Amino acid sequence: MRWSELYVPTLRQDPAGADAVSHRLLLRAGYIRQLMAGHYSLLPLAVRVRAKIIEVIREEMSRIGAQEFLLPTMQPAEVWQKSGRWDKIGAEMFRLTDRKGADVAMGMTHEEIFTTVAQELRSYRDLPQRWYQFQTKFRDEPRPKSGLIRVREFTMKDSYSFDVDDAGLDRSFDLHHEAYTRIFARLGIPAIPVEASSGIMGGSDSIEFMCPTAAGEDIVVHCACGYAANVEKATSHLPQVADGDGPSAPEPFDTPDVRTIEDLVTGFGVTADRQVKTLVYVVDDQLTLVLMRGDHALVEQKLIDTLAAVNVRPAHPEEIREALGALPGSLGGVGVTGLPILADLALRGRRDMTTGANRDGVHLRGVDVERDIPVGRWADLREVVAGEPCARCEQPLDVLRTVEIGHIFKLGGRYTETLGVTVLGTDGERVNPVMGCYGIGVERALAAIVETHHDDKGIVWPVPVAPFEVAIAVLGNADDVVAAAESLYAGLRGQRMDVLLDDRAERPGVKFSDIELIGVPYRITVAARGLAEGTVEFTDRATGHTERIPLAGAIAHVTAAVRATE
Repeated sequence: MRWSELYVPTLRQDPAGADAVSHRLLLRAGYIRQLMAGHYSLLPLAVRVRAKIIEVIREEMSRIGAQEFLLPTMQPAEVWQKSGRWDKIGAEMFRLTDRKGADVAMGMTHEEIFTTVAQELRSYRDLPQRWYQFQTKFRDEPRPKSGLIRVREFTMKDSYSFDVDDAGLDRSFDLHHEAYTRIFARLGIPAIPVEASSGIMGGSDSIEFMCPTAAGEDIVVHCACGYAANVEKATSHLPQVADGDGPSAPEPFDTPDVRTIEDLVTGFGVTADRQVKTLVYVVDDQLTLVLMRGDHALVEQKLIDTLAAVNVRPAHPEEIREALGALPGSLGGVGVTGLPILADLALRGRRDMTTGANRDGVHLRGVDVERDIPVGRWADLREVVAGEPCARCEQPLDVLRTVEIGHIFKLGGRYTETLGVTVLGTDGERVNPVMGCYGIGVERALAAIVETHHDDKGIVWPVPVAPFEVAIAVLGNADDVVAAAESLYAGLRGQRMDVLLDDRAERPGVKFSDIELIGVPYRITVAARGLAEGTVEFTDRATGHTERIPLAGAIAHVTAAVRATE
């Protein structure tokens, strides 16, 4: 490609409002432009990178015997209603009504649709099947941000496995895990596999592949022993606490103006770890009390997973007042009847604790949690924080901010059962195939590569995904310079290289800056001074190293450098 014919609207200044590194650089380097919040146009350079990412994924999916499909993005409500997810998924799903009045969804995922296609499977002899696609997904994110990292319209590689039994599912799951490990290595993304929640997709044995970046919104807890989990799933070992026996019954005491855990600490000397924090949630229309230790934070996804809930939100003050007779700051579970109470495991067995009395400005001391509060269910609900002991090896845990770039999990028979997919089993009986689901966000992967491959000059693409593997900077318009550059351009193209010939009438500094900004891995500089000695300059973008090489051997030199990265 000749730069004089290429559309690359680079910017000299950082764009306002671009918080993530990838957002800023992809805008500056002319890869993307925003249409509206969460919707981006991919310009020619981004399309080239996207195509290479897709090809890497396609090669690894083919390697495990997967077959490529392309299914509709506009989907009838009835199939989602049949699976039960039409009402379970909230505002994240884009919905519309066609001219005939039929409800339609803009596909945010394709479990139902792939399962519908699988209805034509007949026998265990047809299995296993591993199917995948690259398709646009739509999710009405409430807060799209960070460029391509959190958007409302994106390309997903989603794949689905169908096996006759759990042993087959285990094999498909392991094959995808291995494929994903190879994919992210080839893309140059430092992916960490972690235990995770399956969320609205359902299923079990959920593993997310996470890329460390300051722009991420996911927190990963990990240990040197190999343990790693999303904070939505993470656990840690808490040391045993020695409590005194306390009084035989809770004792009320006045706490005027106390509204927070910290107020009780500073005003009355009750440390946070000796307080019972009472949170009130509406869980599928049921007001529910959630009890946490005062110094612990609730992970809402753990609450959702524990209760298999669909809709969860904090209760409004008026709802709390009506049910408990007090406002937040003086709430507790002592004496509460008629409402479900869920408590974090860190409170189990705790005595001589302090909690609200459900009277504004009054608390109770001497609370024995199991004796005085009718807890209906105990569960791990708390957020693990850095420094807590690993549940496996007792070493201090570290915490990383990350972005999810891939997710694999086992669906089991959830969709084949509800959508009526059966095959003839090995024993002659009809059985529901078991499924797995495996996803990679293509544009998010593109952004993750930039997050981890850049410097103060711009993007530093790994060779396998770079829009161009080599750029030829032509300095000046002398006949011998132009002729040498054209010869190199033709020769490298003959080697099936993606080559960018910078033939613009620009100053050398502009050409060098632009080539560095857009992230081309290698640069050949053709100038009159070098040609007088029979040489050109060869620059490695990643290391910044520049060397003079013979013009006659330049094609072989560049080809060897590119091939060495494959």
